[in-house]
This record gives sequence, structure tokens and C-alpha cells, in this order.
Amino acid sequence: MQLARFPRRRYTHAATPIQPLDRLSAHLGGAELWIKRDDLTGLAGGGNKTRKLEFLVADALDQGADTLITVGAVQSNHCRLTLAAAAAEGLKCRLLLEQRVPSSYRADASGNNFLFDLLGAEAIEVVDGGVDISARMSAMADAVRAQGGRPYIIPGGGSNALGALGYVACAQELLTQCFEAGLAFDHIVCASGSAGTHAGLLVGLHMSNAGIPVTGVNVRRPRAEQEGNVHKLAVETAALLQVAAPPRSAVTALESWVGPGYSLPTPEMIEAVRTFARMEGVLLDAVYTGKAAAGLIDLTREGRFKAGERVLFLHTGGAPSLSAFEPLLRTQTK
Repeated sequence: MQLARFPRRRYTHAATPIQPLDRLSAHLGGAELWIKRDDLTGLAGGGNKTRKLEFLVADALDQGADTLITVGAVQSNHCRLTLAAAAAEGLKCRLLLEQRVPSSYRADASGNNFLFDLLGAEAIEVVDGGVDISARMSAMADAVRAQGGRPYIIPGGGSNALGALGYVACAQELLTQCFEAGLAFDHIVCASGSAGTHAGLLVGLHMSNAGIPVTGVNVRRPRAEQEGNVHKLAVETAALLQVAAPPRSAVTALESWVGPGYSLPTPEMIEAVRTFARMEGVLLDAVYTGKAAAGLIDLTREGRFKAGERVLFLHTGGAPSLSAFEPLLRTQTK
């Protein structure tokens, strides 16, 4: 089935750039490293969730919704971008924020927490990690209906089969860019979190017979659990498109850079964020892309990616949250 058959809002009006990481490649030795700048997608501050929201918000509008409801962690990039999409479409938006790290939410915090207010969240409900998220979002939707509204629930990260179409589209965009530029990549590396980006890429590459392996760097879960989640969503996405699903053997989500837990800092993440900023002028974040880049750096150093190979790092955004991590990432005290 053609992607064009699915309703879509366009929030990014050109392909995101693919750029060489020349200084980082020379610093590490070995593989030739490149980056796809999905931090430069549309909406407020950009990021991978924008691609998913193009399909999800189109579906919400088709259903006559007037209020988007979604969930994310404290400092959620997905919540920021869902709010931005709601603002752009004249919709209301309510957020459920999950404290995956106990007592981590502060209404007066900077970063994305500040942007939730600036972008006009109609309501924010904060819950502790481990609660029944689906039940809480259903209750929020019931409250909207009770006030005469028409809610549309978007899952965490926009990661269902419809949202994952955003990264099927990204895979097609990437392959077109490679053809036009005469580029051939041997590996792709991305953060693997709510699974939509990872699964969508796998489906898009598999249906195009691209033969490019994707290495996910897990930011939250044990490897076996995350790989199972990614493959399940890839199968559902392929079924929606009526194409063959990638095999389970195509799914890799390495766990070595998660550290003590989701959003909790590691020395490798701090090194990666500083290195990308100072060597390439590229801003990562502390939760997703910082840990994914730490994986990229270590795998290159270890020789997993070899000299003569070309590796593409998918930058999924997150820099608007950086100010919330300033004390952690500063090298000089004020």
C-alpha cells in the first residue's frame, strides 16, 4: 500500500539534511560517520516525533477531534511537539506526565517543562511511574467528553502503527537522498525508546530491500524486552501497510548505554553531548540522543564499525530540554 493513501499533515517541508561528521570521524578513527538531522524537522524545536504526528494529527482531524491527549516522561519531547501540533491546528491539548524517576517533575523547571506552559497545555496531570497509563488517559478523555469535547488519544512517543509510518516515510526519504548524492551507508544508528522510530525505519528499509542494518541504542529497557517491543510494532506497521514485516533477526537494541535507568546520567552520555557540541556544533540531549551517540562513539572505538564503512547517525532531536540538565553538562561553574 502506498503511504500517500494515508491522511498526512506536513509539518516539515523539505528533507532533513544528511551531513558528514568529519571532525568526529577523524577524532575516533575507523568508520566514516554521518548524521541525518531529524532535530531539524518542523514544529517547536523539531525532533523525530514531528514525523509521527504528521499521520496521527491528520487522523485526529479526520475524526473531528478538538483535543489531543498524550503521555510522556518529565521533560518529554513528544509532549512538547504534540502541544506544538495542537497549537498549529487550533486544537486543545492535555498532557499526562509520568515520573519515571521519583519526584522528578517540577512545574517551574526549564527545558520542555517550561515549554509545556508556553505552548498552552490545557491541563497537565502528573503521575508516578508504574501507574496504569492507559486507564489514566481514558479518564482524561472521559473528562473532555463530559465537557462536550472530542478527544483523540496519542500513545507515548506517538508509537503505534500509524505513528510509525512517519519513519517508514523517513526511510524512503533517506534512500532518495542517498541515491541523489551517490551515498551508500553500511549501518544506521538511532536511539530506541518508545519503538516507533526504530520500527518504522526497519519496515521502510525492509520494504525497499535496502539491506542497511539498523542498530538501536536502548535508552530505557533491557535488550530482550526492547527488541521484542520493536519487532511487535514493526509487524503491526507492516500489516497496516500490507507489506512483509522485517524478521526478528533484523532487530538490534543494545542496552550497554542505558546506565542506571531512563533519563539518569552516565559519563558516556556527558562525553557524547560535549563532544558533538564542541567538534561538530551539534546539540544532543541528555535522555535520548546523548546515550545513542555514546553508543555510536563506543562502537566506533571498539571497531564494530570499521574503517572504510560509512555509518549514519539519526539525530532524533531533544535539544530544547538541555537547559534542564545545565548543572550536569556544564564544565565550568558560574
